Amino acid sequence: MSAQPASLLARLVDVLIRRRLPILIIAAVLTALSVVPANQLTFNETIESMFSDDDPHLVDYSASKRQFGGDELVGVVYQDPDLYGSEGRERVAALAAKLSEIPGVQASSTQDLASNLAAIDKPLFTTLFKKQIGALRQNLIELFRGVLVGADDRTTAIVLRLVPEQTTPVPRSRTIGEIRAIAEEARQRNRAAYLKQHPGQRDESGELFATYVIGEPVQVHDMFRYVQQDGQILGWTSKGLLVVVILVLFRRLRWVLLPIIVVQATLLWTQAILVLSGIQLTMVSSILDSLVTIIGVATVMHMSLVYCELRPRLDRVEALRHTLVMLAADVFWVCATTAAGFAAELSSHVFPVRSFGIVMTLGSMLVLVAIAAILPGGVLLGRHTADPDVSAVDRRLGRWLTVLGNWIERYPWRMLGACLVVTGVSAAGISRIRVETEFTRNFRKSSPIVQAIDFAEVHLGGAGVWEVNFPAPPRLSADFLEQVRGLARRLRELPGGPDGEPGLTKVMAVTDGVDLIPERLFFVRLSLEKRLEYLEGLQPEFVHSLYNGESGRMRIVLRAREQQQAARKEAVIRRVEQLARQTFPAETPADEARATGLFVLLTFIVESLLGDQWACFLWGAAGIIAMMTVAYRSLRIGLISLIPNLLPIVLVVGAMGWLDLPVNIGTAMISSVSMGLTVDASIFYISSFQRMQQEGMDFSQALHATQHEIGRALIYSNFALIVGFLVLTISHFIPLVYFGLLVSVAMLGGLAGNLVLLPLLMRAAGAVSRSR
Repeated sequence: MSAQPASLLARLVDVLIRRRLPILIIAAVLTALSVVPANQLTFNETIESMFSDDDPHLVDYSASKRQFGGDELVGVVYQDPDLYGSEGRERVAALAAKLSEIPGVQASSTQDLASNLAAIDKPLFTTLFKKQIGALRQNLIELFRGVLVGADDRTTAIVLRLVPEQTTPVPRSRTIGEIRAIAEEARQRNRAAYLKQHPGQRDESGELFATYVIGEPVQVHDMFRYVQQDGQILGWTSKGLLVVVILVLFRRLRWVLLPIIVVQATLLWTQAILVLSGIQLTMVSSILDSLVTIIGVATVMHMSLVYCELRPRLDRVEALRHTLVMLAADVFWVCATTAAGFAAELSSHVFPVRSFGIVMTLGSMLVLVAIAAILPGGVLLGRHTADPDVSAVDRRLGRWLTVLGNWIERYPWRMLGACLVVTGVSAAGISRIRVETEFTRNFRKSSPIVQAIDFAEVHLGGAGVWEVNFPAPPRLSADFLEQVRGLARRLRELPGGPDGEPGLTKVMAVTDGVDLIPERLFFVRLSLEKRLEYLEGLQPEFVHSLYNGESGRMRIVLRAREQQQAARKEAVIRRVEQLARQTFPAETPADEARATGLFVLLTFIVESLLGDQWACFLWGAAGIIAMMTVAYRSLRIGLISLIPNLLPIVLVVGAMGWLDLPVNIGTAMISSVSMGLTVDASIFYISSFQRMQQEGMDFSQALHATQHEIGRALIYSNFALIVGFLVLTISHFIPLVYFGLLVSVAMLGGLAGNLVLLPLLMRAAGAVSRSR
């Protein structure tokens, strides 16, 4: 490689070995100092962070928040057998009052059945509408049917509006946690009191007063909670399994601990730098732990095996010196090339993707620093030799690698044809890829949020809250409201699919509130202004939450089922926009009717992450080619080295298609991740192969020597990492399950690409020489 002159590299290695203890102490101090800031690293848990600033869905959502205050709504849903009775209404009122006191909840905006029915009992309405009070009460119930009360007249919901995250006095996690805690306390208290008052009542199923917390903010919160909690637990579990696997392979505790220490130091340094730089983790960059583990463990295990090869004929110091001199340039280019591949993500317009690029570029380069600072002191610490012992495994593995080398040498075209067949079959699966937009599928069916949504959508109505907003005059008129009424009627008739279900479970327009007030009072016909005045007395926020005269916008609030097919969900959103635009044509495109809300954002969240992944992928490929070309002073080798790293991408994406694994939050960037994970093996393989040729070996000899030296390291490290990453398949968060599975497939693909395809390409292209 064209890294540095050998004499300079040798002097640098001598310094690292001679000063190993002071350097190791400095590394330990820096690691200790990094613990406190690293533990302060936080997640950006806003849904807005998952979109680029100019994403049209986010622009529409932000505009709606400015005009109508936003709908970050949380519902507490339960069943009460005496819902309309005095005791039932008291239970609703008491729970609503308790929930409204939670920090982070807008108390003035809380909606519940008891307070709405109580508003009708005000003297204003009981006096003016004495003869119509019964119908008025029933109309109010129907107005909130599917929102505050279910069709069974037993299910009710208390709807809480959360304070925007930018201004909330407490973290969103605390608010949602307290909502769940108070809801559970109320369930136990109400159930015990009811059973005591009704001794003949039995509740063997435990569903009496069963209480559930639903809402898009809860889904987003649970998503980040599972990523953080499962990431920490599974991270340490996977490291524990790595320890066991490496111990079985190397049989020495020191060589088990060294790669783990390198990885952990790298993570702490990276996290501390992020905190000091004011950078938060996002959903995408939360996989930092996993990817740094792959890079660090693979590199240290490779160096360990080379050191093991040299120990029989050299003492510890000389064996380590030869190992570092031989591999230092390779390790540098491994980290630099991996960093260059991840740095391509900085070209993305999506904040989480850019954040991922920053985090992984930093982490990749700090692996190099950690190896240089920790490995010399760690290997030579103490007088005990503690050399790795892989002889028993090596004998069996060596025979298999020899057979593989013979096949490559004797049947190159057959082997290449087999690679093409595997690639073709995998590529055929790409056409079967689908994008998952049903956000609830990110959670296991046993998770609290899915159970809550299941209950709500069976007994109450759709759990997805969104809106369509459109141009409106500065003052409301009867003619305009008639148009709104017509649009609302067409939206209620909107089909949802071939099963005949409606596309929307609830449509709430300002006209529904106006129609709640009778047109006549005694023998006098009420004006629109008077009906709006009475409506404000009954529902103070109703009109203002749906109409903004200053901005010239009105909205209709909609509810749809969260649990429905992705294509159906997107079709309903498009059809709603189309109907609104036909009813209220705009003078300019900026004023057009638009569907928005958290329901819409969650529907298109994966689409946002995928937005410019092709561009990032191409930039990453170009960066890897450029780095490999500089490293080996050969464009031909740069191009050849890329092809084996495309194989795992094809295998991963094809496997997703054949296994019907959808593209979700965890797999949206799997192509870029796969390429970054496997390029290190190509560097080690090419360097070893050319080093063998420089020692005078022909192709056959160099092939077998490289297969033995590099093949073992690749198989050992990949086996250890695959075992570790398969732990992710037990996560509560489905994207982490897919990520663990697909990363394992990517590592297997990279193993095949670099042990089979790369030597075949080098032979075919004659790329078998270079100057170091």
